[in-house]
Amino acid sequence: MLPVSLSFENISKAYASPVLRSINIEFKAGKVHALMGANGAGKSTLCKIISGLAAVDKGSMLYQGQLYAPTSIRDAESAGIQIMMQELNLLDDLSVAENIYLGQLPCRYGFVDYRQIERESTKLLNKLGISDIDPRRKTASLGIGHKQLIELARTLVRPCKVLILDEPTAALSAAQSNILFEEIERLKQTGVAIIYVSHRMDEIERIADCISVLRDGNVTASEESGVLTQEEIIRSMTGKTISTDRRFNKRQRSKIAVRLENLSAGDFLQDINLDIYHGEILGISGLMGSGRTELLRCIYGADPHSKGHVELTKTSKDSPGHSPQSSVKNGLGFISEDRKKLGLLLEHSVQTNMSLANLLSYSAHSGWLNKSREAADVDRLIEQLAIDCSGCDQTIKELSGGNQQKILIARCLLTECDVLLFDEPTRGIDIQSRTMIYELLNNLALEGKAIVVVSSDDAELSQLCDRIAVMSNGRLADTFDYGEWTQEKLLSAAFRFYSTDSAA
Repeated sequence: MLPVSLSFENISKAYASPVLRSINIEFKAGKVHALMGANGAGKSTLCKIISGLAAVDKGSMLYQGQLYAPTSIRDAESAGIQIMMQELNLLDDLSVAENIYLGQLPCRYGFVDYRQIERESTKLLNKLGISDIDPRRKTASLGIGHKQLIELARTLVRPCKVLILDEPTAALSAAQSNILFEEIERLKQTGVAIIYVSHRMDEIERIADCISVLRDGNVTASEESGVLTQEEIIRSMTGKTISTDRRFNKRQRSKIAVRLENLSAGDFLQDINLDIYHGEILGISGLMGSGRTELLRCIYGADPHSKGHVELTKTSKDSPGHSPQSSVKNGLGFISEDRKKLGLLLEHSVQTNMSLANLLSYSAHSGWLNKSREAADVDRLIEQLAIDCSGCDQTIKELSGGNQQKILIARCLLTECDVLLFDEPTRGIDIQSRTMIYELLNNLALEGKAIVVVSSDDAELSQLCDRIAVMSNGRLADTFDYGEWTQEKLLSAAFRFYSTDSAA
C-alpha cells in the first residue's frame, strides 16, 4: 500500500457561489492522479488551495500526515509542493535561464552566477527536447508552446514531493508531450505524487493511475484507472453523454477566399503556396516551431512577409500596407493561441470585449457610441452562441475558457468576417465546450465562411477538418484531403524538412 502524500477532508470553498462542496480525495506517493471536469467544475480552485493561492472555507488538508494550510505559494514550494498552472507565470523581460531559476538564483561573490544558470538551463532544455533555444534569449520572443516548456523546466528544478500539472500539454506537440510523459514516469519512480489536470482522454488513459471527476464542485466519480469508460467519465463530467465521433461530412467548399503565393517571412516561412476556400475548415498541423502560428500571423498581417503574396480574393490584391487593420476591413478575423494575453481585456465586460473591433459601426456623428444598439447586438450573439454569462456587463475574467473563446468568435462575427483564423481554438477547454466550439465552426463553414484552424492535436484536426496542411521547419510539407491522411502520414510530413538531406 503506497503512502498518502496529500488528502482532502470535507473541503468546501465559495466565492459568489459554492465552488467546492465537501471534497474528499487522497493523492498517493508515486501515483498520477488525474482530475477531470468541465470548465468551472472546481479543478483549478482545488489546485490553488493546495498551492497556497486560495484558502479553504471549511474542512482541512493533511500533508504527509500533518495538518497543512499554506498561506502563499512560497509556503507550498517550501514544503515541496510545486504547481505548473495553465496560465503561465513567466516574466517576459527576463531570459529563459533567469525564469527557470527565478527565486533560487545561484550567486558567486555577491553576484548572480549567470554562467552556471545558463549551463544548467541548457542541460534541462536538452532533456525536454528544446535544444534550439538559447537560455540567454528573452522569454518574450518565444511562442506559447515553448513558454509552456520553460514553465515546466522551472517547475522541475525545484525540490518536489507533490507536483500539480494543469493542462501541461495544451500547446505541446505529440513529440514534446511524449518527453513530458517520460519525465512524469521518472518522477513517479522517485515517489512524487502527481496531480494531473487535463481534458484529453488519450493522455489520461496513458498515464493516470487514478481518476477523480468533478462537476459543479462535487466529486461525481473517483476510481482506479481502467475502471471508468470514456462514456462514463464524460457522463460524470457533464451529466449526459457527448458524442466524440466526426459528424461534419456534408460541407461543400466553394470559391477561393485567400491565395498564398511563395509566401516567405524571414527564417520562419519559406515559399508557402496554399489556397484557402470558402465553405471548408482547413487544418494546419506540424511540430512546435514549424511555422504554424507564424503562417496565421502573416496571413492576418500581424507579422510582415518578406516575399510573395497574400491575395485576398475579395479585393484581388495584396496591399503593401497589409496589417491587422486592413485585414479586419477586408473580412479577416484572427484569434490568437494566447487569448488572455493577446485577445481579451480581462478586467472589462463581455460587451466591451465582444464589440471592441467594431466600435466605429456604433459611433454616431456626434462621436458618442450608440450603447443600446451595441448591447442589443451583444445580447443577440450571447443567445446565438449559448454563452454562459449573467449578461453583457459581466467581467470577462469571471467566465470559463470555453465561454471566453466564444466571445472572441462573436467579436469576429460582429465585424462580419468571411475568413476566420484560429490558433489552438480549444486550448484548455473542457470536452463539452470543445464540442460546442466544433459545432459552431462547422455551422460557420456551412454558411460559407473560410475557417483555418491551427492545432497541436492531430485527433482534433481529423475530427474537424476537410483538409489538413502540414508545416515542417517553415515549409509546407504536404496537404491532405479528408480521407487521405493517417496519423503516420501527418507525422512523416511534419518531420520532412527537419532532416539533413532535405535541408540542402
